[in-house]
Amino acid sequence: MNKAELIDQVASEADLTKADASNALEAVLNAVGSALSKGDSISLIGFGTFSVSGRAARSGRNPRTGETIQIAASKQVRFKAGKALKDKVN
Repeated sequence: MNKAELIDQVASEADLTKADASNALEAVLNAVGSALSKGDSISLIGFGTFSVSGRAARSGRNPRTGETIQIAASKQVRFKAGKALKDKVN
């Protein structure tokens, strides 16, 4: 499912126009992005938890040349599915 299909589904299930569903989805995605960029975690009971974790700097290899390179430290978004979502999928 892509973003346009998600907007269509939200619009039909929530009895909204596609424009309203699109605005609502954009607002949710912006709020999630803002919270995660501040280092906060987001817990949606029954759905899951979004959080940010750090990855330490490490050395790797360039597969083309075999040369050792340094990979910088970075932050990564994590998602842990909630029980209700796991049960729905299984």
